[in-house]
Amino acid sequence: MATAKPNISGSPRRGKGRLILWGGLLAVALLAWFWKPLHSHARAAAAESARLVCPCRFVAGRGMDSCRRDIPGGIGPVFLSEDTEEKGVTALVPLLSSQTATYREGLGCVLEPWEN
Repeated sequence: MATAKPNISGSPRRGKGRLILWGGLLAVALLAWFWKPLHSHARAAAAESARLVCPCRFVAGRGMDSCRRDIPGGIGPVFLSEDTEEKGVTALVPLLSSQTATYREGLGCVLEPWEN
């Protein structure tokens, strides 16, 4: 009569937990590796979008929907909001960066200083 071999590698749940742990560590390592270029691209995309939409909105007087079409297609997912009281436009790249451009009399639209 044959006897079953004991499972020396641990339970199936334990193997799954290790897989999840290693997958999570790999994801964190990749994020750390690519964070700087992703953040830099997001900051530039947000700044460019705010810089384009602010004068469109507050100098030319066009609507936000019309101004959104001025943003180049390859710039990525950028969300826009406006502050009509302060005459500013904020462009947001989710989880990565946001930039604001504000209209100033005599200067036009000016980007707010970048914070590190």
